[in-house]
Amino acid sequence: MGELQSDSLQSLGHTCVLGLGRTGEGVARYLAGLLGGRVASVTLYGGANSHEGEATRALEDLGVRVICGTEQVEGSYDLAVVSPGIPQDSAFFRAAQAHAREVVGEPEFAWRESPDRWIAITGTNGKTTTTLLTTSLLRTGGYAAEAVGNVGTLVTGEVPGRQEGSWFVTELSSFQLATTTRLHPRVACLLNITPDHVEWHGSMEAYAAAKERVFANLEQGDLAVVSCEDAYCRAIVERLQERGLRVCVVAVHRDPQTPCAAFVRDRRLVVRLDGKEHALVACESLAIKGEHNVQNALAASACALEVGVPEDAVSHGLMLFSPLEHRIEPCGSIGGVAFVDDSKATNVDSVAKALTAFAPGRVIVLLGGHDKGTELESLAHVVSARCKAAVCYGEAGPRIAEALRDEDGDMGLVVLQAEHLSDAVQQARERALSGDVVLLSPACSSFDEFANYHERGVRFKELVQAMREDAGVSR
Repeated sequence: MGELQSDSLQSLGHTCVLGLGRTGEGVARYLAGLLGGRVASVTLYGGANSHEGEATRALEDLGVRVICGTEQVEGSYDLAVVSPGIPQDSAFFRAAQAHAREVVGEPEFAWRESPDRWIAITGTNGKTTTTLLTTSLLRTGGYAAEAVGNVGTLVTGEVPGRQEGSWFVTELSSFQLATTTRLHPRVACLLNITPDHVEWHGSMEAYAAAKERVFANLEQGDLAVVSCEDAYCRAIVERLQERGLRVCVVAVHRDPQTPCAAFVRDRRLVVRLDGKEHALVACESLAIKGEHNVQNALAASACALEVGVPEDAVSHGLMLFSPLEHRIEPCGSIGGVAFVDDSKATNVDSVAKALTAFAPGRVIVLLGGHDKGTELESLAHVVSARCKAAVCYGEAGPRIAEALRDEDGDMGLVVLQAEHLSDAVQQARERALSGDVVLLSPACSSFDEFANYHERGVRFKELVQAMREDAGVSR
């Protein structure tokens, strides 16, 4: 693929930014650094619930005009950059469209400023693990690489100090992808599409279409890495192949028999690119456990090999990579009972995948939290098949417990209920025997009791540590 032409020498003119969160503030700071040159003015609209404070004063000191407490955009702008939490059908977004020649999201803007050497990774589940693992594999192979985007590091903030020749390994959410038009990564990866954020996008079809946008501008020299484990992804594979693109099909259980593929053969990870096979490590050599993490490792390996990381470096990096916090993270044992923090599992599909990391019939799973109104039949089915007990807690606890009892009947799954996470952990410990696993994998967001999944996971680990200390178990 030829070198992409950056917009970095073009004038951006009069600009505005929507949102006063981390993204809006970061973009505004970046634009303020270009005032008097490529940028004529920067105006930030904080939104209806925004307020003046230390952050707004700091931006104003940089030359940014900050308007709080409203979603009414006024004036005329050459470019508007919108934060990812603002839906495209909202009045705020439409107000920006009415007053700006173009409205883009932050990753799209960052790509235009620094377009070379991007690997873009998306999916309902697994994208953070895959992004960080891909970054780690590139670094193991001697490449400069930064994990950016939805993983927690604003892409725009990394543009000014980006090393020449470095790679941006970018995690992209459906919110971020919805506002892309010209984003063109060298490698684009889609791990899976399962129900999530439907209320934001309006329909499952719109959500899937946002995910598919990661491939919109790929050319024949690029690589699309796509799982074939769900119907949405399989349809996307077909459409990409019809475009004549190179598509690496990721399949855990079989060889897809395509020129580019990533799969497991005889319990060993294999990646084939343009007919050349790379036999990597055994599944058992991965420190990250579960079938879904085998898929993540296959996708990350394909990305790394495609951009030139040697096969031996990929294998070495796969064995070195450790579990991420709150993602099937071991956090101690008491009397032979292992406690595992999978607080990041905020939807049904992620719970189903987490359960594949453990022996059937030995898991006591903690389920609950904020009730998003998710369909529970598939969750009930997998929990009944693989768990010995479930403790259902929080706002969603009663509905989950009812679904589990309806599914299991008299098959033997023990269904317990608790009001709060702390109560659920205690009940699980009382029920667990040596060799069992107490798994926090809630299938719900945390907002009934906690600010976010991280806070929930930290609290779970605190509860486990307190029990370990009471039991006389050293750290």
